[in-house]
Amino acid sequence: MNWERLRGSWKQVKGHARQQWGKLTDDDLEAIAGEREKLTGRLQERYGYAKDRAEQEVDSWVTTVQASPER
Repeated sequence: MNWERLRGSWKQVKGHARQQWGKLTDDDLEAIAGEREKLTGRLQERYGYAKDRAEQEVDSWVTTVQASPER
């Protein structure tokens, strides 16, 4: 799944993001609005990840969402 498709279905997949990263609030997820850079930034803020680690987390999550039978 490319990011554009994920961004287009953000309302459906943000629940997956909430499961993956419990420290993200509903307000965070609304503010992210499917923007990869915003998600990476919020992970850095909430979890103290370095930029590379946050990007790896997002890449791994996208793969998981893509493989999800609910998608």
